[in-house]
Parts: sequence; structure tokens; C-alpha cells
Amino acid sequence: MHEMSVAVAVVDQVETAARSRGAVGVASIRLDVGELAGVVADALAFCFGLACAGTVVEGAELITRTVPGTARCEPCATSWAVGMPPRLLCPGCGAAAAELVSGRELRIREVRWADPATVRERGRQPISEES
Repeated sequence: MHEMSVAVAVVDQVETAARSRGAVGVASIRLDVGELAGVVADALAFCFGLACAGTVVEGAELITRTVPGTARCEPCATSWAVGMPPRLLCPGCGAAAAELVSGRELRIREVRWADPATVRERGRQPISEES
């Protein structure tokens, strides 16, 4: 299940950003997930909960947005939604010279930092710097 490695990578990147900003908690993380990225949203949400345990990200809400797969035909410049399974033949001219324009994304779009007072109420400790 590669969703666990995706979840761990997201948590690691957000923890690094939190350290550099001096943040003590994370309220939410918004991810763009392409429909062609091969990521199952429910599995990612489950793995995210496990990956967050004991980190500054623990308790954060994970919000995913599915980015539709789109393609563009090089010969006739037609663009279309490829869907799942992907349709890569141009609906305009039938050419197989499609370029995938979107749908493979897996990107952190936004991180909302938690209010320090809220974090203290939940009993979290600030991130400590390692030497």
C-alpha cells in the first residue's frame, strides 16, 4: 500500500515546514490528488491518521481534492477529460498523440497552522529542535 509512504512523506514535509516557522500544531492540510495518481483517498486518510501519531501534525484534518485527468491532442489541439480508465485517443480526430495535462498531481496545496492556545489545551508540546 503506497498510501502509507505518501502519508509519511506529507507528514515529514509539514513537520519540516512547522519547525522552520516555529509552529506548534497543524489544523489542516489540503492535498491535490490527481485521479490518475493511483491513490485511494480512503486508504490515504487511514494511513495519514497513523503517520501523524506523535507528531506536530497529530489531530490535523486531511482534506483531499481530486484533480480530474485531462489530455490534449497535439495534432488538433482538442482537450478532454480522460476519466477512469483513461481514454487517451482524441475524441476530435482519433489520434493517439495525447499529452496528459492534469490528473497525476500529488501536491500539498495548503497547510493551516493551529492556534498555539488550542494546541496547549490538547496537551501537545511544541516541536523541539534536534541538534
